[in-house]
Amino acid sequence: MPVRDAIVAKLSSKFAPSTLEVLDESARHQGHAGSRPEGETHFRIRIVADSLAGKSRIAQHREIMETLAQELRSGVHAVAIEVGRRT
Repeated sequence: MPVRDAIVAKLSSKFAPSTLEVLDESARHQGHAGSRPEGETHFRIRIVADSLAGKSRIAQHREIMETLAQELRSGVHAVAIEVGRRT
């Protein structure tokens, strides 16, 4: 399974987000630290979920990073996280 799909599946299962966007930005980081020729190393996550509302940014990021611990151990080098609010 592609890493992006695994990230989507895990975040969807854990947080039941109303909005979830997972972008593979690996191509933008070619030649940088952690980059691999096959990609799937740098991701941007945009998520809106009631289960993250009311928590500090640190707590939100910690929960997301804990959910993705396996991916981070398996070659994902960087994750940019944007937690939004329901409008």
